[in-house]
Amino acid sequence: MSNTTQTIQIAIDGPAGAGKSSVAKVLSKRLGCIYLDTGAMYRAVTWAAMEQNIDFDDAEAMQRLLDTLELEFRDEDGVQHLYCNGTDVTEAIRTPEISANVSAVSMIPAVRESMTAQQRRIAEGHDVLMDGRDIGTTVLPDAQYKFFLTASLKERARRRGLELEQKGQVVDYAQLERDIALRDEKDSKREVSPLKMAEDAELIDTSDLSFDEVVDLLYHKIIK
Repeated sequence: MSNTTQTIQIAIDGPAGAGKSSVAKVLSKRLGCIYLDTGAMYRAVTWAAMEQNIDFDDAEAMQRLLDTLELEFRDEDGVQHLYCNGTDVTEAIRTPEISANVSAVSMIPAVRESMTAQQRRIAEGHDVLMDGRDIGTTVLPDAQYKFFLTASLKERARRRGLELEQKGQVVDYAQLERDIALRDEKDSKREVSPLKMAEDAELIDTSDLSFDEVVDLLYHKIIK
């Protein structure tokens, strides 16, 4: 999807469990552009803070953490891995404990400023696809293509539960629904870069669409 005169930026936003990351990974390969999982970056900050027993409300400690944090995406055998200060945290950041705390960390202004700056630097000079919650509104406000993926709460919980079960975790689906609903509320009400659809984004409800159908739909909207 290389463009010799202008780089292409694609923003995919949406609530937890909407399938953003899974779709974005496949779509980016199909389009031939760089994929950046911004949610993983916030999860990595959360993981690092919890590893060091840092109180999220301790602004100075969180700033020191951010000043020493080195996040790097590496492609290993076709799979994107995220390293935090040299440690592969790809699996570690997907635990229920991280999921339960990432919203609180994401609400910290210094964290959002740091991650947004890193995300913009990565996007410079490249065809890039990013997914998250504030890509189209804050990180890449001038992206040529913006999509907001959503699905019913029950369907999002079902999808997330299947992912966790495939990793060997026991899933309480009722609790998972409650957790995702709480995450939605926190993400939507935070003061800094809340979850919301950009005015120029296209809403895509994936509740009744298969994974391949969603990928095909977005692909054909970009490659017209």
